[in-house]
Amino acid sequence: MGFILTRRVVRRANQELVELWLATDTGPVCLYSTPQQNVCFVHTADAQKACQLLLQQRLSVDLLPDTYRTLNQQPVSLLRYSPDGLTQSVRQLLSAQGIVLYEGDIKLADRFLMERFAYGSIRYKGHPQQGNILHNVTLRGASYRPLLRSLSIDIECDERENLYSIGFSAPDLKHVLLVYPTPVVTPANSDFIVEVVPNEKTLLQRLVDIVVNYDADVLLGWNVKQFDFAVLYRCARRHHMQLAMGRNGSVLTVRQWESGTIADLPGRALVDGIEALKTMTYQFDSFSLDAVAGTLLNRGKLVKEDDQLAAIKALYKHDPLQLARYNIEDCELVNEIAAHTRFIDFLVLRSTLTGLDMSRPGGSVAAFINVYLPRLHRQGYISGIRPQDGGLASPGGYVMASRPGLYDFVLVLDFKSLYPSIIRTFKIDPMGLAEGLANPTTAIEGYKGARFSRDAHFLPEIIANLWKQRDEAKRQQDAPRSQAIKILMNSFYGVLGSGGCPFYDPRLASSITLRGHDIMQTTAQWIEAAGYDVIYGDTDSTFVHLSQVHSREEACQIGKQLEQQINQRWQQRLNKDFNLDCFLEIEFETCFDKFFMPTIRNSELGSKKRYAGLIDSQAQPPKIVFKGLENVRSDWTSLAKTFQQELYTRVFTGKAVERYILDTVAAIYAGQFDELLIYKKRLTKPLAQYTKSVPPHVKAAQQAELFNQTNGLPLQYRNKSAVKYVVTLAGPQTSDRQKAPLDYEHYIEKQIRPIAQSILPVIGLSFDELTAQQMGLF
Repeated sequence: MGFILTRRVVRRANQELVELWLATDTGPVCLYSTPQQNVCFVHTADAQKACQLLLQQRLSVDLLPDTYRTLNQQPVSLLRYSPDGLTQSVRQLLSAQGIVLYEGDIKLADRFLMERFAYGSIRYKGHPQQGNILHNVTLRGASYRPLLRSLSIDIECDERENLYSIGFSAPDLKHVLLVYPTPVVTPANSDFIVEVVPNEKTLLQRLVDIVVNYDADVLLGWNVKQFDFAVLYRCARRHHMQLAMGRNGSVLTVRQWESGTIADLPGRALVDGIEALKTMTYQFDSFSLDAVAGTLLNRGKLVKEDDQLAAIKALYKHDPLQLARYNIEDCELVNEIAAHTRFIDFLVLRSTLTGLDMSRPGGSVAAFINVYLPRLHRQGYISGIRPQDGGLASPGGYVMASRPGLYDFVLVLDFKSLYPSIIRTFKIDPMGLAEGLANPTTAIEGYKGARFSRDAHFLPEIIANLWKQRDEAKRQQDAPRSQAIKILMNSFYGVLGSGGCPFYDPRLASSITLRGHDIMQTTAQWIEAAGYDVIYGDTDSTFVHLSQVHSREEACQIGKQLEQQINQRWQQRLNKDFNLDCFLEIEFETCFDKFFMPTIRNSELGSKKRYAGLIDSQAQPPKIVFKGLENVRSDWTSLAKTFQQELYTRVFTGKAVERYILDTVAAIYAGQFDELLIYKKRLTKPLAQYTKSVPPHVKAAQQAELFNQTNGLPLQYRNKSAVKYVVTLAGPQTSDRQKAPLDYEHYIEKQIRPIAQSILPVIGLSFDELTAQQMGLF
């Protein structure tokens, strides 16, 4: 058995084979399939015409009998073709002739694996050849958890991509390659080796040697595909070299276009730490290595982000040993983040659940296709096509108009995985929709004309199996597996409502979300009928105010009672009205001792998706949860977040706030908080493309770049760059190019006042009245 590290199609003797590199208990193994052809489908009436057009494009095509049909019950014929990959021009040719092409965009290697239910881990047989290479393999899915060997890589270079150094870090390897004209002595107590090489070409040759000799299954880094490997690839081309650091001499390939970069290295998975954490749904104000390491590990880089390039160039010139230390530190930070979050385990488990490469970020649609399509084919159906217009938007999750105010004792009742449980309960499924519409008499009614078969479906069972696996993962405290399953289950609704999915149908997504609306509204009615006030509802959460309760213990007891009563009522309702088993499950999640729901700014209406609450007023320090407010927004200053945290804590715990507010305003005017008044916002496009609207962070960046150009300095801001800026009396300026005094009135008016005024009225105070006399002094 083995775990798939990389896959690709190779052409040998005018035939196409699927190549798979595996990690196994006995080391890396390379598999080659028997010769393969990819397939696509067209309406049976168009089959002969499509076949002729593909033959004209020099494709080898076989037409097979029409044994399949679309989800709209139209017969289709199968076209088997090679070489793999229908180009855009071929697609356009067929489209121009009015021929609809089904499943023509599925890659041969992906189809080869999914049709064998081979997801990540496989069992295989083949004919041995040249040691670890097997030919003419047969394979199927298996349960196997690999032990992967990984190596962290990081490069340092100047703005012209002249390489300074390359760092490598693993438990048994800490090595830095450094281009330098003179020897660099490593101290005797150093835990890493510095190897000086005379030039960039030698550096690249040694890079290949180290990677090949260490023979890692996984190469990882921070922004490693978009930056490190892309730079290395371009440097190698500059020297007319290929980086043969894959297995069995395979070379690194990098493809870049405006929206992204793809790097491939056969035999080694390339894992980017940023992509991995985003796939795991981690969220940070910034995904810079320094920021993430600071949050997760409570330590950061040796050179900070603001002056990074200039500092690196200075270190290279004056202190190359310190540059090497900085280089290896970055590698080690990535390894420590990987260990802390277990993102490699997560990616392995995601692969075994979905068949996605562990190197691939995102991929919700591809994961659904891998899991669902082989089952669909075995029932004689094929997938649909992606709508050219992106599809109609489906209704979103339920959001109730809130009742603003400051409350004692608010319960939060959450439906556990609401959308997956709706799919499972009401049998929502692409094939189930096709079968239900064909046989509506006994079908389950959905929304927008949908009908779902009670018997013919796959998705409910897929979710049931995943649910069972997740419960087992929780029992075993296997956090990566639990998280991978949760993300996969929750992605199913989004996939079915995505215009990028060939199973898109607004009846599917609407039958999930609108059912959710009904469930949330009915649940709220039951709670109100029991004598409690529902003050807010959001997608799967219901917020209940207990007006007659005077202790946390009593509130929690009511929460547990409501949980039991609501679950029992849903079981009875679904059995009686639909003759269905109920998989809906509401949980009493939280009791807020104090809870604040603000109004929409400059309005008396309650806001949505914005609140704050104090959990357990007896805890020290008090734990306050913020949702959608300034405290959790990355584009507000650190001072605003600190001010809101302290102000709300005082309000929730009954402490006086007047002196704190006045002291904060006075300290701002006195310049005591200048370092906390920095905004940070990311560019969403190149600076030159901001023409109609020029936000403050763009103005600041444009001024800084003008200064850099005038003084012959390297440019700092590109698309996706984060801009740190302050607002001065002369307008916005980047924090590292600030010349004018700070505009303190701006910060009072735009940062402090909105936060204070959102909550002060509920305790009978006004920010303007409190500060009127003080403001007049400045």
